Amino acid sequence: MALITGAGRGIGRATALALARRDVHCLLLDRTPGSPEATEQAIRQETGRTATILPFDLTDREAMLRIGPSIGQRFGRLDLLVHAAAPFMPLAPLTHLRDADHDRAVAGRLTATMALLRACTPLLQAAASPAAVILTNGFLAEQAPWRSLTAPSEAAVQALVHVWEQEQAEYGLRVVLHDPGPCATRLRAQYFPAETQALQADLTSPDEAADIIAGLCLGPASAV
Repeated sequence: MALITGAGRGIGRATALALARRDVHCLLLDRTPGSPEATEQAIRQETGRTATILPFDLTDREAMLRIGPSIGQRFGRLDLLVHAAAPFMPLAPLTHLRDADHDRAVAGRLTATMALLRACTPLLQAAASPAAVILTNGFLAEQAPWRSLTAPSEAAVQALVHVWEQEQAEYGLRVVLHDPGPCATRLRAQYFPAETQALQADLTSPDEAADIIAGLCLGPASAV
């Protein structure tokens, strides 16, 4: 049983398909109407398996309070968590940013990750060999010009995950912070709109990134 955030497109969608191919039942969390349904249809067509659609917004605090009990009542546990959802945060000098930009960055990255981990922790604790893969972005984490929103947000998420990992060590939860590197995704295209087709061809595809993430989830001897 795996919960994948951002499962409607890009690396999240590809990871859901990669896990489904490995006989994992996937819970597809995405806030974009129609996108998790499209992933579920792709899983059904390719593998014959079904998936569970969770049309939640990670920034909706009331919804995130419901998601843990909802999964618990239906499935009882969560073996795997893949947090692939990532908001677009503007690249701009600090003096050009608005309060609204800051608030969206904090809500979409740090607060959303905290709410997700809080909701999933009891479910992961109920599993025999739980694992969580949290995606990060080295480019956005750089302490470089125009990263006034992204660098602090990524640093905060990494700190949060490291603290959570230590808290969950007694439960045998395996936690991986993973940077898939430059990938040909919609999010990257938002940051690099002028990137040429030739450069796009050199990027890691979502499918290639997903195969690595699936391996990090399952490990050499895991059964889900």
